[in-house]
Amino acid sequence: MLTLIISILFIVSVCVLLIMLTTRNDKIKDLQKNVGNLKQSLDEMDEQAKLIIRTDIELNKAQEELDKKINGLYALQRLSRAVSTTLEESQIFKMIDSSNIGELGFEKTVSFLWSERDRRFILAFNIGYSQDEEELIQASIDLNKDFYLNLIHQKKTVSSNTMPDDPIKDKIKNIFKVMTFVVSPILPKEGRVGFIFLGTENPDMAPSEGDEELVTILANQIGQALENAKLFENTWKAQQELEKKVEERTQELKQALNEVRIVSKRKSDFISAVSHELRTPLTSIKGYASILLAGKLGELPEEVKLRLSKVNKHSDELVNLVNDLLDISRIESGRVTMHLTPQDLPSILTEIADLFSIQSKEKGFDLSFKIEDTAHSVIADAGQLKRVFINLIGNASKFVPQGEGKISIAGYKVGKFIQLDITDNGCGIPEEAREKIFEEFYRVENAINDQVKGTGLGLALVKHIIEAHGGRIWVTSKLGVGSTFSFTLPEER
Repeated sequence: MLTLIISILFIVSVCVLLIMLTTRNDKIKDLQKNVGNLKQSLDEMDEQAKLIIRTDIELNKAQEELDKKINGLYALQRLSRAVSTTLEESQIFKMIDSSNIGELGFEKTVSFLWSERDRRFILAFNIGYSQDEEELIQASIDLNKDFYLNLIHQKKTVSSNTMPDDPIKDKIKNIFKVMTFVVSPILPKEGRVGFIFLGTENPDMAPSEGDEELVTILANQIGQALENAKLFENTWKAQQELEKKVEERTQELKQALNEVRIVSKRKSDFISAVSHELRTPLTSIKGYASILLAGKLGELPEEVKLRLSKVNKHSDELVNLVNDLLDISRIESGRVTMHLTPQDLPSILTEIADLFSIQSKEKGFDLSFKIEDTAHSVIADAGQLKRVFINLIGNASKFVPQGEGKISIAGYKVGKFIQLDITDNGCGIPEEAREKIFEEFYRVENAINDQVKGTGLGLALVKHIIEAHGGRIWVTSKLGVGSTFSFTLPEER
């Protein structure tokens, strides 16, 4: 019985142990599964951590690159502003300093410009090189100038990154004593072409595409500044040449004007002298003719009297001619003093109309005038003003049609002057003669002038008188319709 109980207990114990073992194995499997899951999670976390670290490194690198670009852009902005502030080629490169180049990420820089006359590149400036190093660099560029000319021709920026297999790359590094570099062409539209070189001894400062872009922009800014300087130089030279020509021409004109003045003075002196010399014999001729006509030396035949009357008449014409010549000469030389006082135009014109009353009846022309209320008073020499009206009205009366002639005078205010228009319905003046009729001795060629005698001095005298008053005179005309002579006089203030 005891053995049975023991056996049962043993069996039960074994079963319990088996159950416990099975449960333990299940727990171990669960634990192993959990461990596997945990390991997988840890592996995933590790990958994520590595990714975060790589991303952080890349972000830091990108931030550094961005900061570098921002600093470079600021430096480029300052450089661009500096080189654009001068219009002298020699001063452009002096605006570039080592601090700005350092902010672009480089330590050394040189620039060369092509001399067409010397057929070589000439050093424009350098930063970071001694004089001995300059000479070595110059010699190297002279030997390899085709490379730089081709660079300029292609308008291409190159760097130590973009030319890995080019044999000249190592030469450039050795000559310029750098590990990395950028070379960009300078291409002004006007002026000398060239290139700018920037490099650094730091092998870890390899130029990026952004660096190449900044250097390209800097080269373009220098090219623009050189172009502006060349254009300014050309403009300045053209201005100097123009000023020189203007000065030469001015001197020629002054000399010509002096000669004209001398000739004019000689002419005036000659006319004045001749006129005075003519007056004496004319006075004698007229005097003797008057004595003979008066019969003081005895009665004369009618034929003799007729001829003596013609002598007397022509003597009067010559006296009037001499007087006109003298008056023109005196006014031109300033020897005639104008007695300028307020004059009432309606009163003067009424007096002039009375003078022409007989002539207007004989030829049958109508003379009228209309002066606006604001144009009654002018500042003028009364005697000279009357001569102007007499000459202009008398001149118009010669050309108006017989029995149908009309001469009208209108006066009105124009600014600070009074303008007077004397209009007739005569034959008119050809266009080519309108500028010449105020010249001395000029007469328009027409049928009426061929019949009517004249000296061609009346309008010249009128022009001198008007200009002596500070006014001006001109004419408008239409053939077959008539003419209007207009002149201005200062109004009374």
